[in-house]
Amino acid sequence: MSTVTAAPAATRSRAATIGLWVLQVLLGLMFVVGSGLPKLWGDAYAIQLFAELPGGQALRLVVGVLEIAGGIGLLVPRLAGLAATCLAAVMVGATIAQLFFLSVGFWYTPVILGVLLLVVAVVRRREIRALVGG
Repeated sequence: MSTVTAAPAATRSRAATIGLWVLQVLLGLMFVVGSGLPKLWGDAYAIQLFAELPGGQALRLVVGVLEIAGGIGLLVPRLAGLAATCLAAVMVGATIAQLFFLSVGFWYTPVILGVLLLVVAVVRRREIRALVGG
């Protein structure tokens, strides 16, 4: 016989839950529409940017797929925390790339996105533990 436990989101206030969802939707849209798809479509700026990086255009495609998958994952309650954690790791890589490989110095953008993603990951840590079996 199995036991049913309350959903972790039930312990959050309504305002906190709404705020979390707004943040997740905005981040999800940003990663899918604003970042991932342009990389896969071969946006001229993305091609130019990744030409300066080790891994070049293959890395552009990998990052584009990861950003789209993570952006979609942010919209799935069960996957949102894990997706945020994975995208935060991608933002660490983006920050390193901005600081050490690229002539364009917008290092603060992936840092800000990474912090917002970590907020989602921390708030959804119970879902992450449930998903990975911890």
